[in-house]
Order: sequence, then structure tokens, then C-alpha cells
Amino acid sequence: MRFSQRIGRITTSSTMVVLQKAQKLKAEGVDVLDFGAGEPDFPTPDNIKQAAVRALDANFTKYTPSGGTRELREALIKRHAQDFNSNYKVEECLVTVGGKHAIFEAVSALIENGDEVILPSPFWVSFQDIIHYAGGKCVLVEAAESNGFVLTADQVERALTPKTRLIIVNSPNNPTGAVVEPTEMEKLLALAKKRNVVLLSDECYCRFLYEGATPFSLGASGDRENLVLVGSLSKTYAMTGWRVGFVMGQPKLISHILNLQSHSTSNPNSIAQKAAVEALLGPQDAVGAMLAEYRKRRDKIVQGLRAIPGVSCNMPQGAFYAYPNIGAHLGPKNGADTLALSQKLLEEAHVAVVPGQAFGTDAHVRISYATSQELIDEGLKRLRDFFSRS
Repeated sequence: MRFSQRIGRITTSSTMVVLQKAQKLKAEGVDVLDFGAGEPDFPTPDNIKQAAVRALDANFTKYTPSGGTRELREALIKRHAQDFNSNYKVEECLVTVGGKHAIFEAVSALIENGDEVILPSPFWVSFQDIIHYAGGKCVLVEAAESNGFVLTADQVERALTPKTRLIIVNSPNNPTGAVVEPTEMEKLLALAKKRNVVLLSDECYCRFLYEGATPFSLGASGDRENLVLVGSLSKTYAMTGWRVGFVMGQPKLISHILNLQSHSTSNPNSIAQKAAVEALLGPQDAVGAMLAEYRKRRDKIVQGLRAIPGVSCNMPQGAFYAYPNIGAHLGPKNGADTLALSQKLLEEAHVAVVPGQAFGTDAHVRISYATSQELIDEGLKRLRDFFSRS
């Protein structure tokens, strides 16, 4: 059997590898503390679940329009307008099977073989593989740890070439929790306009900002030619398994993505769409409650990590990840790289983290604090014990 070249460009997700190994150990009865997967530990709010029950009772189980129901698309643009003062129309919005699907389709619609894509590093694991699958070339721009892993427009401008087609920005960032300030985001969009390239803004964690920061979206700019927004309900409403994401952009782009989606997934899940409408238009109290709890967890885990000799950690400004530098502990005893160290940590201390190599750095691990404070306390104890043996 012969396989296509493009399928060979995709590597196995390190996040999924860690998750699978952790699940295997759990199935064997091992007490594993899982800081690997980027998934809220909160249940989906009850009002959202009840909307799904009502959809089932009403037999809302048939095909829907490929780009999602009009009801959901209207709910998406209404929620976005209320949160960010944007003014998208229904024809400028499309529902996808999760946020990852939104990114995959947008990149597929925009990138030709050989096109360059500016990708800030550290980067979320799937960005690079999606770009490679589409035939694009990643041009990595390092967001320096000394600057809190925050990307700047000046850095991006120096990396642009005549082959640049797309700039990707993920703020708040996975894996670092770094947040690009609104003024800097506006500079990035102005740069995209100036150089006639597209800026793709991933808003997956946009509602999870700390220190009282106001959620922000470039969608308020009104730009359609040089801006594409992608997002998800997964993190905001603890709906990871429901698989509801979206793309917002100019009608022609949405039309192209709609064609692609009609031949791949047909349509997003009908029942999940009804639940998503309730999530967007119903009470938003649960979002604030989750954010308040995440902040407590963030403070606890960063304080604990900084107390471990040889470990440093920037303070995340958003999302729910810490990205500590554990480079001082790399070596013959713990492994020469973060992948080997993470495997050893899982096997010996039964703590699951994601190696920094998955995100483009070689001295870090990603720790998700989307878990209880009690488990964070136990995880920090195991980490201290593990690194004390280095």
C-alpha cells in the first residue's frame, strides 16, 4: 500500500501520546496525576446539558446545514458582538467540529504548497502539523521567555518575506499562558494589512484572562480582508467533548470553507449545536466562576513550581497552563531532553506533563492546572520529590 506524501508530514500529537500513556497506567490501577490534557475538569453547566436533552426529546437528530444552523450562527455573532463589540453577519460565520477543525479548514483554504506561515514559538502542537499538511512552510518566531513569552509585531515584521501568506497568533497562548496586549495585536493586524497577508487569530482562551484584564478581539476592527478569527466553545463552557468551534471572516473565505466542510464532516453534531446556542445565549455565570477558580489554581501551582530548586516559571496571564523551565534538571539521570524527562516523570512519579519539544522549546514542560487544588498540591509534592533526586 502506498501512502500520500502529505499524510507523512503529520507527526503524532505529543499531548495525545502522554494522555494515552497516562490512561494506560490508570487502567492498570496506577494513581496517575494528569497535568497533561488541556481539558477543564468542570462539568458542562447544567443549563447547557438540559438544552441537549430537549433537543433529543424533540428528535433534533437529523442533518443540519453544513455550516451549522442559522440559529447557532446568529448566536455566535451575537455573543461575539456582546463580548467584543464586533459586527459580523451570518454569512461571515461558520460552525465547525471543534476549534482544531476550524484551524485546519482555514489553513487549508488559505495555504498553497511553499507558502510561508509565521508561527510564534512556543506554539500549540497542532499548528505546525496542520501547516505542513497543507503544504506550507513554518517560519518560527521565538517569543522570548525573558519577555514572558509575549510576541511582538517587530519580531513578526523581521520574519516576513515575499512568500509569507499567513500569520498565526494564539492569545492567550497555549502552552505558556502569555497574552498579547490589545495595542500589540492591533500592530500585528496593521502589519498584515501593510504586507497584504492574513492574520489568523485563535481566540480559544479569550475569556480566560487574569488580573482583571478585559477580553479582547481583533474582530472589533471590522477588518475582513486581512483577518480570520477561529475559536471554540470547548474551554469557555467546559464543552470539550461536544466539539463545537467556529470561523469568522469574509464571506468568500467562509464559502470556500463551507465547500470543504460539506465534503468532509457534512455538518456539526445537531444536538451539540442546540446545546451551544444555550451556552452562548444563556447565563454566563459559570464562565466567571471557572475563571476565578483557575486564578487560585494558577497562583498555587506557580508558587509551588518556583519553590522547587532548579525550576523557574513565568506567571501565566491567561488560559490554564503553566510552562516551567526545567532545563537545569536535564541530564543523564532524568533524560537528555524533555520527552525523556516527561516519560521518566510519568513512570516513576506518576505525574503526566507534556514535553516542551511538542511546543517548539527544549527546556520546558507544560502543566495544565485545569484540575483540583488538592490534586495540584499532591502533584507539586511529587514533582518536588522527583526533582530533589536530580
